Amino acid sequence: MTTTTLPSNPSFLKRSLFPGVTVSTVLVIAIMAFSLGLHLYNIESIGDANAYYTAAVESMLKSWSNFFFVAAEPGGSVTVDKPPLGLWIEAVFAYFLGVSGFSASLPNILAGVFGIPLLYAMVKKYMGELAGLVAGGVMAITPVFVATNRNNTMDGMLVFFLLMAAWAFIQATERRSLFWLLMGAFLVGLGFNIKMLQAFLPLPAFYALYLFGSQEGWIRKIFNLGVATALLVGVSLSWAAVVDSVPADSRPYIGSSDDNSVMGLIFGHNGISRLENLRGGGQTPPQMGAAPQQGTRSSGAPQEALDACSNLKEGAACSFTLGNGNMVKGSCIVPPNSSELACAPQGMNQPNRQNQPNGQNQSPANQIPPRQAVDACANSALGAACSFNLQNGNTINGSCIIPPNSSELTCAPQGMIPQRQGQPPNGQGGGTPFSQESGSPGVWRFFTQPLSKQMSWLLPFALISVLLTLFASRIQLPVESGAHKALVLWGGWLLTCLIFFSAVSGIFHAYYAIMLAPALGGMVGAGFAQLWSWANRKWAGALLSIAAALTLGFQYFASRQYGEFSEQIYIGAGLFAIGAALLFAQKRLAYLFVLAAICVVPLYWTAMTVSSSANQNLPSAYAGGYQQAGPDGINRPRQPDGQGRGMDEDMLTFLQENTQDVKYLLAVPSAQNGSTLVLQTGRPVLFMGGFSGSDEVVTAEDLSAMVANGELRYVLYGGDRKPDIANWLQSACSPVTRFNQVTGAAGRQGEGNVGMTLYECR
Repeated sequence: MTTTTLPSNPSFLKRSLFPGVTVSTVLVIAIMAFSLGLHLYNIESIGDANAYYTAAVESMLKSWSNFFFVAAEPGGSVTVDKPPLGLWIEAVFAYFLGVSGFSASLPNILAGVFGIPLLYAMVKKYMGELAGLVAGGVMAITPVFVATNRNNTMDGMLVFFLLMAAWAFIQATERRSLFWLLMGAFLVGLGFNIKMLQAFLPLPAFYALYLFGSQEGWIRKIFNLGVATALLVGVSLSWAAVVDSVPADSRPYIGSSDDNSVMGLIFGHNGISRLENLRGGGQTPPQMGAAPQQGTRSSGAPQEALDACSNLKEGAACSFTLGNGNMVKGSCIVPPNSSELACAPQGMNQPNRQNQPNGQNQSPANQIPPRQAVDACANSALGAACSFNLQNGNTINGSCIIPPNSSELTCAPQGMIPQRQGQPPNGQGGGTPFSQESGSPGVWRFFTQPLSKQMSWLLPFALISVLLTLFASRIQLPVESGAHKALVLWGGWLLTCLIFFSAVSGIFHAYYAIMLAPALGGMVGAGFAQLWSWANRKWAGALLSIAAALTLGFQYFASRQYGEFSEQIYIGAGLFAIGAALLFAQKRLAYLFVLAAICVVPLYWTAMTVSSSANQNLPSAYAGGYQQAGPDGINRPRQPDGQGRGMDEDMLTFLQENTQDVKYLLAVPSAQNGSTLVLQTGRPVLFMGGFSGSDEVVTAEDLSAMVANGELRYVLYGGDRKPDIANWLQSACSPVTRFNQVTGAAGRQGEGNVGMTLYECR
């Protein structure tokens, strides 16, 4: 085992309070307790969490087949679009605690809390106790880390498995051990079975640590890495190989795959589609300024809305008739990225442009949206079709977006969907999926809205720390310096994820930024500890001040992006001023004040993340003052109980009473329409098009056979995405008159949600 020289650390951290218990140990436990409190505070606001995954957990507990294949609904028609391990763990917790958003999220919460001592121990290994404590504390107050762990998306568990893998690679490096190297590869393989290729992001850093840090011969190290890679591939693809070997008619359809195979899912939806925008699945809602569709002008507004304001002045009353015959009344406005007046529905009018905060003009979406518009997208996916009724009785059809000044999905009228400030005319990144969450690809992606609020608050200090650790000692191979080993591991992890996520133009949710949280903490801790060890050098204090000042400057800039400039900025500046003054008298104390100064804003942002109502489907950090849905600066819950909306009670009662003798409650276009129904009833709900409605789960012939076999009686359908099914419904089934043109059913989401009709098929 190699011996690593650590930077000097405060001696009191090693002081023994009890046998085997040092001050550092107590502080780690305190950070864990604080993190647990953050994770659990206001936890009821998560409701069903991500209903798609919670419904899958409900379904998996119905049968061993559903459990193994990770069925999205109890009937086993289709799988979720993720591998099984994370959902298996969530299902075990739900088995003992009952199915709920909390029980499904609890494994991620625990993973987040217990990841702190793991990170502490690894950073301490190369940089000492102080670095480990700073690293654990930084990760604990990273907003996206807490937000994502408080949800049943599996990224929190993935990060924990990768932290365990990092520990194994450290042991392999220090012990020159093939066993630990294989253990690290095995753990990354398990991570692959949580979120597929996302698990491989820190792998270059893991391999580099062993290759350049282990005191073994180069040929032996390369051979060992080859063996580890073979194990990694075998473990990663083990479940996929088993599932794909099962005949397609003996298992569920593989959701979101192009060819009904797990391998197709790995390299398609969860592979290439993450790297580049293939414009599939209707993931990106239309944007103002996009190429005009038929029947519209360049603004993207409906032709009828433009014609209604012809020869009228801005603010004048107007009305027009939609293609479905509904009349819309409103006022004439100039939509974003347009020079033409268009008629905007009442409740979504553009306010007076003068006297806005900070001189910023507001568009319709900058106002507080109607409650109906927010409810219409409860538990829906970004870009899903939606509809709602205005107070005057008019029905508005549109798509779910996150408006510029809101953190909640909101139903925006067709053709009137605004862009965020600073977006290019064709939508962010040329129509990058979920760009309203993650912004445009480019070098500044993590430094500008909407992504900068997730984990970037201490990113400038972390990047400066990369340089600090690089110059901490003389470079040599194999690497012996603890600072350089920390740089390879944490700096490599951080830079790999930073570059990758900055470049991708495919499917990218904001909560993926949790992947950077451990590396961010590791580098901030390493850099601060290195500066601490240099404290006796005259220039070290100035270097710390410059790094902290740049970080505080970025925090001020980022806060203003979200309309947030309050006490926390002044507190941070005040602590920095005290620290700068103490540099001439009490350097060690000064360092602690400066550290506290740069942690104030991320701590505030994390506290606001948990105190604001949660974004159930797509976890995200606090959105700031200008982007809250209520005048009090706090997100309004979608429902008084925090739960997602479900189907109209009359229709649900009707279906329950008339389907006790058939397998399926009903068939719906997609999981977006049916997940809440699974949670409400525990009954099988046939997702005809998988998650988004585009999968070929069933055909019209399949539906006809299911009706003949007594498995299915009712189908809720609208739109024309699958013409064969639409034609079959028209010819072989009868509309249920009392449930014709349904606009609020099945969680208010999905294409079929606009003007859906309930059909009875016998």
